[in-house]
Amino acid sequence: MASQPASLFGIETSLGGKAWRWRGGNMDIGSGLGGSAGLDDIVTQLLLARGVARDDVERQRAPTMRAFLPDPSQFRDMDAAAERIAQAVLSGETMTIYGDYDVDGATSAALFIRLLRMLGRDGRYYIPDRLLEGYGPSGEALVRIAGEGSSLIVTVDCGAMAHEALAMAHAAGADVIVVDHHKCAEELPVAAALVNPNRLDESDTGVAHGHLAAVGVAFLVAVATVRSLRQRGYFKDRAEPDLFALLDLVALGTVADVAALHGLNRALVAQGLKVMAKRENIGMAALIDASRLNRPPSCSDLGFALGPRINAGGRVGESTLGVRLLTSEDPDEAADIAAQLSRLNEERRAIEAEVQEAAEMQLAAQHNRAVLVLAGKGWHPGVIGIVAGRIKEKTGKPALVIALDADEAGQGKGSGRSIPGVDLGAAIIAARAEGLLVAGGGHAMAAGLTIAPDKLDALADWLDARLGNAVTSAMRSQALLLDLAVAPGGLTPELVGTLESAGPYGMGWPGPRVAVGPVRLLKADLVGSAHVRLIARGDDGASFKAIAFRAAESEMGQALLHAAQGRKLWLAGRAKIDDWGSRPAAELHLDDAAWAD
Repeated sequence: MASQPASLFGIETSLGGKAWRWRGGNMDIGSGLGGSAGLDDIVTQLLLARGVARDDVERQRAPTMRAFLPDPSQFRDMDAAAERIAQAVLSGETMTIYGDYDVDGATSAALFIRLLRMLGRDGRYYIPDRLLEGYGPSGEALVRIAGEGSSLIVTVDCGAMAHEALAMAHAAGADVIVVDHHKCAEELPVAAALVNPNRLDESDTGVAHGHLAAVGVAFLVAVATVRSLRQRGYFKDRAEPDLFALLDLVALGTVADVAALHGLNRALVAQGLKVMAKRENIGMAALIDASRLNRPPSCSDLGFALGPRINAGGRVGESTLGVRLLTSEDPDEAADIAAQLSRLNEERRAIEAEVQEAAEMQLAAQHNRAVLVLAGKGWHPGVIGIVAGRIKEKTGKPALVIALDADEAGQGKGSGRSIPGVDLGAAIIAARAEGLLVAGGGHAMAAGLTIAPDKLDALADWLDARLGNAVTSAMRSQALLLDLAVAPGGLTPELVGTLESAGPYGMGWPGPRVAVGPVRLLKADLVGSAHVRLIARGDDGASFKAIAFRAAESEMGQALLHAAQGRKLWLAGRAKIDDWGSRPAAELHLDDAAWAD
């Protein structure tokens, strides 16, 4: 058996219960950053630690579309999809975009609507109601859309497993193009084209881009469509659309869907953030303002400020609000919708807190489970995915949270979140094939399902048997990985800027984690009811602020609150800019802490 790498500073069990190890090489640089050359070297080491080949460092240092965009034609059915959409544009056919109700679905639908407008056409959209219609295309809705005059329907962020619904649409005479990224079965539904990098028959190119969110796939379809129209002479008398202007939508959907930020996704998000900063999309600008951001959004803002507001419409409000906002060309209308989404997001937070409290009460009875299966009557289906993510973060285990109908004979709607190394989506698809689920699908890190209540125990047992070894292995390897160690005097705004330049960060491209210390705590108190706020000082005389979010009741939080007796600590987390004072300062958002003596 291979020996474990040496722990960082000898920390085998931190206050969070983890060993500390280097993600890449040893970058214990104290407070001496060595000027700009030293900062540049930090960026190189960050890239290498995230799997970048040394000869690819320069391309990855500033990811551009030119360097990363593949030829869309390499994906199966891409040319068929592009030619069918192009034909609809040329002939003026009525087209409807059928999207999912989450951020990825809303941004994908908005992308196609805005593309059609750029091409001089109007498009309709249809977003199902989460509570009344559930996930994915319904045959009844597709037939109704066809009956209202749409000869072409494009499903986005859904449809890959909608065999019955798409068969009904085909029988009604409508062509359906599926643009999706969720796991596929071996047998595909009937469709005019099905573009999905996660098709089982996809080429190596498709497999290499299986991490794309649906909005990323939609952007590739847009590129292919414009190319098809160019070949047909459509732009002889009109300007070609600037497709890069749509990248703000791609960035938002990609980050909010927690898609892995490596390869093409890094370029899509990096360039999309630049587009977003220009505020040319009226709805996106209103969303930024409603999120109280007085600066261009960062990658984390997409996941924690903008995305949740779009999601709130589909979770606890009206499912079409997100698409309406992101396609609005009226500043007053956009401001009203953005304000409504902000109010719904506050409502969502309150509902989420109630469901999470109820779900956590079931954890003790499931401590031996590899996959947590938590279910309750009256839980709002619109927040179960968020709660599943919270439970997963708290326990380190994959979690399924299921909202049961009040009716004993009713069905349960569930949402799951997984941990790296455990493919939950594939397991849910297999469980469906075993007859344990009414419906289900997803991808490695997230899944959705419909289940009969009397199958809950059987599903939990089946998941334990299938995923138990993978979960045990994944949890065993969950050390806290650090990129850099500095003395308190080295935690500066310049360092923060350097670390951020190796982004954007997110799933699959983790943000750099910095260890700072040793320090003594000058102050430790509560902010609100759950956050621990600190002021720390090192042996070099430098002091800084730190905060541990939602940590007050944890073992680490309690230790920090009572660490004022003088024991030295190492603190680890993300270095951020605190711009509340007269001049910016660096602070630390804590992930963990450990005793230094």
